[in-house]
Amino acid sequence: MRFARTASFAAVLLGCFVLAGWKIADSPGTQLQTFADSFLSTLDQDQKSVAVLPYDSPKRVDWHFIPKKNRKGLVLSEMNAAQKTAALRLVRAALSEVGYDKASNIMQLEAVLRELEGEKRNWARDPDKYYVTIFGTPSKTDAWALSFEGHHLSLNFACRGGKIVDSTPQFFAANPGTVMNDVSGPLGKGTRVLRDEEDLAFKLVNSLNESQGKLAIISPKALKEIRFAGEPQAVVGEPEGIAQNDLNAKQKALLSELVGIYVNAVTDDVAKQRRELIEEDGWGGVHFAWAGATEPGVGHYYRIRGRRFLIEFANTQADAAGNPANHIHCVWRDLTGDFDLPAK
Repeated sequence: MRFARTASFAAVLLGCFVLAGWKIADSPGTQLQTFADSFLSTLDQDQKSVAVLPYDSPKRVDWHFIPKKNRKGLVLSEMNAAQKTAALRLVRAALSEVGYDKASNIMQLEAVLRELEGEKRNWARDPDKYYVTIFGTPSKTDAWALSFEGHHLSLNFACRGGKIVDSTPQFFAANPGTVMNDVSGPLGKGTRVLRDEEDLAFKLVNSLNESQGKLAIISPKALKEIRFAGEPQAVVGEPEGIAQNDLNAKQKALLSELVGIYVNAVTDDVAKQRRELIEEDGWGGVHFAWAGATEPGVGHYYRIRGRRFLIEFANTQADAAGNPANHIHCVWRDLTGDFDLPAK
């Protein structure tokens, strides 16, 4: 039975991967509306009453990545094959190919967790336990929003005037960070879903000289978790760490590449908007801060702060097999206000 469910899910994902090759002339906001309408057309009234909530519902800003028995929205496991395909096609329309691949693999890590945790596990660990919620009515004029969320994944998009105007919080996580055990399924031993987010940061921090390190490393001990988890807005103080202006050319390139990993998770036009805002504010004021160990296997944390964005990454928890510092959480926040709401 478990193999059949996994195979069925993989087939649905395969259908969505095909979408990655489509070249659609419409804007991302128009595409998202088209696929939202298509998804809603597959649902019956009872399903719509669960999947669609008012735009001003408090649940729109109620996000989290921890395992939960129930969440807002309609869960994939209660959809038929056509509905699931339409739901994932909608999510795919909001993401880049690499972003969708990352989200899909995070969902598949639930099957890895199920195997590693065994029969005594506390949670079902189901790759289909991810929820789709549409807030408001998809429209070319009025505001509406999309949430796709489950364990270790929270993707949130707000649209107005036919455009995607916000795409945060954007949260990805991986447990295990590196699959260190032989497991069944598509994600075999050695899989690292969030490899670049970790490796580029290690490369950057280990390239710093002594004086740079004193600026960049804010604590010898890693923060246990990203800050502002589950909060509607990230309320930050002054930037910490080393400013981009204090890096050499190779280090600046590394920082830009690392930021780009987060920027490029979304569809191209939205990623372009993110890059333009960073360029407009100037890279010189972007700060990189590190806490904890500078090698794998021991707790480590970093944050990257621009005037209008915040990246946080934490790898401090053991994985399901007990391997230390092998459980990653990372997030991109909009400091002008997540969910297309004004910042506090």
